[in-house]
Amino acid sequence: MANNRIPRVPVREQDPQVRATNFDEVCYGYNAEEAMLEASRCLHCRNPRCVTACPVNIDIPDFIAALHAGEFRRAADIIARDSSLPSICGRVCPQETQCEGSCILGIKSEPVAIGKLERFVGDWKLDHADEEPLRTPQRNGHRVAVIGSGPAGLACASDLAKAGYEVKIFEALHKAGGVLVYGIPEFRLPKERIVAREIAEVKRLGVEIETDVIMGRTLTIDSLLGEEGYDAVFIGSGAGLPRFMGIPGENLNGVVSANEFLTRTNLMKAYSEQYDTPIYVGRRVVVVGGGNVAMDAVRTAKRLGAEATIVYRRSEKELPARSEEVHHAREEGILFRMLTNPVEVLADEKGWVRGVRCVEMELGEPDESGRRSPVVKPGSEFDIACDVVVMALGTSPNPLLAATTAGLETTRRGCIAADEQGATSREGVFAGGDAVTGAATVILAMGAGRKAAKAIDAYIRGREAKQEPATQTARQ
Repeated sequence: MANNRIPRVPVREQDPQVRATNFDEVCYGYNAEEAMLEASRCLHCRNPRCVTACPVNIDIPDFIAALHAGEFRRAADIIARDSSLPSICGRVCPQETQCEGSCILGIKSEPVAIGKLERFVGDWKLDHADEEPLRTPQRNGHRVAVIGSGPAGLACASDLAKAGYEVKIFEALHKAGGVLVYGIPEFRLPKERIVAREIAEVKRLGVEIETDVIMGRTLTIDSLLGEEGYDAVFIGSGAGLPRFMGIPGENLNGVVSANEFLTRTNLMKAYSEQYDTPIYVGRRVVVVGGGNVAMDAVRTAKRLGAEATIVYRRSEKELPARSEEVHHAREEGILFRMLTNPVEVLADEKGWVRGVRCVEMELGEPDESGRRSPVVKPGSEFDIACDVVVMALGTSPNPLLAATTAGLETTRRGCIAADEQGATSREGVFAGGDAVTGAATVILAMGAGRKAAKAIDAYIRGREAKQEPATQTARQ
């Protein structure tokens, strides 16, 4: 029986003033008692809108019912039918615009905390992984190469390994995980406690991961399909090429992309005294942008000791970042300068950043995306003093793969062109995640990887079926 009259169970978090000085995880999550109580609020709707709103259509009411009954293993198995990375998705997915945003309870009360419940189940599964017998599927004799070890690549590799394929992931960086390790900060997604263990689960399926392989240089897609002997290739290389504004002063010392700033901090652990990774924040940092990456960068700068400010050209209502991240940033003392747009980065006499010149904006008519276009207020120029400017304006895929692969079509935005199942213009080459869509969410990338795994399986089986009659005819 749903206990929907009780309020949403609050989630324990670090005190804002304390957490703004460390990189420990902000949210502690639910314990078993809290998770089961929150699960009791679910109405178990006949037509659950939360499932439809989930990009991978997790059977949310069923896993919550199992959780409420204390059947944690069954809850984990239900989620596993549709999601490969529940501990990660439970932490970083924008639930407020997906499953929770469609929860019926949310109309008159607060929605069920679906993300926090998924996180609890995912963490429980990781904690009890050794208790589950490893079922290594029988190999079918076919090999698939996966480029990139982010959420798309891990999900694709995991599903293919379960289907009997020999899978090898090629990762350009020195550590597996893609955006999960270089992009998302430790205080939102712990690397060793969560990401490393999720990757270990993929390896337990027999997936091999080779790091420090730059595809298009060390190897090519043609060599993978040729002399390396792979039957198919999946490209899940993400979108790591940063965008800039093209304004005067962007080449000054002290202007960096959010990609570089976060990679130095997250992957190369610049925040830790145990590592010598250089990173400079000065006393004041301005982060340009309003998405999740901008929030990650500005909250990281704060933790590194700087006075940190967000500059965004629209109003707070239009901020694309998760509302939880904006709320946490405000709690931590981040300054927000809305309806503000940089027009020039200012230099001191030594060629270092001393500030950023901005103009005030006002919202005009909606643009193609439906958001109101910002318009410059005449005569509104003003300066913000700072030592570092971080550009968090989005990313696009690295063009190296397409440039070194004949016949691989790309879109006008530089993304790899692929159909809904991930098939590209090259036979045997599939793609998904940010490499196809541009920077998006972890769950969308994971879903694309799983769709592509099904398509790769169908492609190889289909090709095998065509070869069998030909082989039989040759024998006759």
